[in-house]
Formats: sequence, structure tokens, C-alpha cells
Amino acid sequence: MSLRLEMLQVARLAPKNLGDSTQLVRDFIFRQQNADGGFKDRSGESDLYYTVFALDALIALQAELPAASAVGFVQRFGSGEGLDFVHLCCLARAWAALRTGPTEDRAALVRRIEIFRTPDGGYNVIAQSKSGTAYAAFLALGACQDLGFALPEPLKVVQSLKFLETDDGAWANDRSMKRGSTNATAATITVLRHLQQPINSSVAEWLLARAHPEGGFRASANAPLPDLLSTATALHALAGLQASFQPIQEACLDFIDTLWTNEGSFHGHWGDDFLDSEYTFYGLLALGNLSV
Repeated sequence: MSLRLEMLQVARLAPKNLGDSTQLVRDFIFRQQNADGGFKDRSGESDLYYTVFALDALIALQAELPAASAVGFVQRFGSGEGLDFVHLCCLARAWAALRTGPTEDRAALVRRIEIFRTPDGGYNVIAQSKSGTAYAAFLALGACQDLGFALPEPLKVVQSLKFLETDDGAWANDRSMKRGSTNATAATITVLRHLQQPINSSVAEWLLARAHPEGGFRASANAPLPDLLSTATALHALAGLQASFQPIQEACLDFIDTLWTNEGSFHGHWGDDFLDSEYTFYGLLALGNLSV
């Protein structure tokens, strides 16, 4: 099962916690679509990045996709000419969500993603970088899976991730960071698990130590407050490790409830005034993991 399908499988469980509010979430996502078929970024413009989160949120909530208009928007990007790394991976994910994209375009997209390969065997969102990042490895693996291709030279990716290991028993996103971060660690755990690599079980304790006393997870040991992205990724990684988070389950649910708005979405953290499709999906992913 691909990274994307695994997350969707879990996010589909979110209505167990949402209850009657599930329809509010569907309505919110539909309101994010612009006339050109794309979905709004935080400035209101259509963006491929936010579009894939919106499409996957609708799929998770078993809503009928606005397929015709969304396909029209996605087709504007061809096989990814001129797109940066993140948006190349988003294009692959959009094709997977909409079940579109000719075979020849899929192969071309994989080749474009490979341009962002680094000398240490990993991937970086910036072309011609010297070393890979955990985030880029996660995106590259997911994109290849979405396109129906095996990740090229996966053991080299594993080797690149070794350089991101930190002394505190986790992973950083890039080599310049000396302490582990929640999202980089969660991404690395997921990549290694999908590549069938062994993972030290003690990393689950590291992730659990990032839990905030009032619920949710912090992005790092030094982060003062929890956020929704870190909460969703940490819970998903812990579930993948089959590590129990039952003692903090209710606190996490309470934290997510503080981010909820009756507009049908979730704020990213306590100081966030915006609502968007990305964090709506993270809310579904977190609630889904808390429903298992």
C-alpha cells in the first residue's frame, strides 16, 4: 500500500470522531475550489499543493469529487514542465487522486523528480543540492508510488537518511540540524517502514516525549506549543510502529478540538488565524489515527 493510500485509509476513520460535523468539513473543502478547478491557497489563489490536500480530504470523507473541473486544472501542468520539486510530487498525487495522467507523462514526471537527486543518494527540494532531506525523501517515495513506479535505487535513499540521524535518537530534516525534529522523524520512520528497513523501537519513546501536557505534539523538544501538523505526523508514525499512544489519546482529541471551527476546518495551531485544505486534511489524519 502506498504512502498516500495508507494515509487515506486512516483519514477515512475521522468521521467516527467528527460525527455530524463531517458534512461541515465536506462543505468547507468544496468552498475552497475556485472557478478554474483548482483549490485555494492561503491567499485565495489556485495552487496544486492545496489542491491535492483538498482532493484527498474529499476522498477520505467519501464525497463525490468535482473531477471534471479538477482534471481541467491539473492538466494545465502537463507532465510537470517548469514545476519545482514539491509541485512535481503534488502533480503525481493529483493524478493518483483523479486517476488520470497518460503513461508517457508519468515516466517523464519520474525523470523530472530524479533531477532533484543528491550525491548522497537522497532527494532535496532544491536542485543540485549536496545532500538530501527527510521531507524530500518522503515526497519522492510517495510520488513514485502514486505514479506506479518503484523508487529508483532505494538503498541509496536509506543511506542518505543515515546522515540525518541525531544524537538524541531521532532524525533531523537536513544535515545542518543537530537535534531531531518531530516531522522529519515521522517522515523518516514512514519512508524506512515502506522500504522494509529496520527501525529502532526506541524512536517511539522519542516521539511520545514530544507530546505536550495539554495535548498534541510539538515540532521539536524546544518548541513551546503543539501544532496540528506535528500531531498528525507523530500519531501516524507511532501507529505505523504499532506503538501505543493510548495514555495521551484523550488529550490529543481535546487539543484538536481547540483547533476546530464550525466553518468545517482546523487551525494549524493556537496562534493560526487561517483555514485551508492542507490543515483540514491533517485534522482528518490525526482524528483517524485517534479513532483506531
